Amino acid sequence: MSGERSGTAAHRIRVAAPAGVVYAVLADTAKMPLYFSPSVHVERLAYDGEHERLRMWCLMDGQLKSWTTRRHLDPVTHRIEFQQERPALLPAPLNGVVSLRPLGPHDTALELKPTPNAALPALGEWLRSAADLKKFSEHFSRLDDLVLTFEDSLRINGPAELAYDLLYRAGHWPALLPHLAHATLSEDTPGVQHLTLKTLAHNGLHTTESVRICFPHAGRIVFKQTTCAPHLAAHIGEWSVTPDATGVTLTCWQSVVLREEHPATGPRPAGSGPALADTRRRVRTALSRTSTALLAAAKQHAETAVRTL
Repeated sequence: MSGERSGTAAHRIRVAAPAGVVYAVLADTAKMPLYFSPSVHVERLAYDGEHERLRMWCLMDGQLKSWTTRRHLDPVTHRIEFQQERPALLPAPLNGVVSLRPLGPHDTALELKPTPNAALPALGEWLRSAADLKKFSEHFSRLDDLVLTFEDSLRINGPAELAYDLLYRAGHWPALLPHLAHATLSEDTPGVQHLTLKTLAHNGLHTTESVRICFPHAGRIVFKQTTCAPHLAAHIGEWSVTPDATGVTLTCWQSVVLREEHPATGPRPAGSGPALADTRRRVRTALSRTSTALLAAAKQHAETAVRTL
């Protein structure tokens, strides 16, 4: 399959949203992992207001692959050109142009025109992303309310390496948090972890699966849930350990998209108005409870300088 080519055929979808909104979702580098299911992590290496260079980590055929790509952003014509610099172990990169054409106030034609001989696996993942783009863009009037981003921090007086060690060894977390029933952690590729957690919730046992990319020299672990809790459409985040002159700051940053069609974390649905506000509060409380408990465990692990696991 990886040796097959797509040719030069254009691929089109229709999105029930304004062209400007669709472009904004597509051009938002920071939210790529939140909106597009194949995307796990993106870091902007350079940006001059029109051109950007990105390091990208994406799931392709179940494997995490990374490459750098350049994008030329044109918000006036709603057009984005992209070119991979390093083709992620594929026989050919997926380069091309995405263009948007307004069909009406709330209707847009999106077209992907790949360069010749683009590899089919890369094109397939892009088409999956296009389906995600359609889904999130069509929620444009509600998207700001459905996206919830927050962070929890804790100061510690201990070695940053020990704090990072506990956050890294996620397979031991159930010994520290009673509501975590089970954890399975694998790391077939150094620095790339696959984590499965079984969590006790008010309505039963929930299973989540995550891909984690570890940057030990930078004190960072970024993650994306590939299987989320039922009430979440997407969940990404980052653990960071940041030393300074007076100590160390531990931070857990998280961003989620609430799923409107599923119950919230309590008996009230994630509808509009007060119900959605209540859902946001409940989700924030539940996720912060877990993250702050893990930060506290990392603090104790670092400050006692004794391995307890």
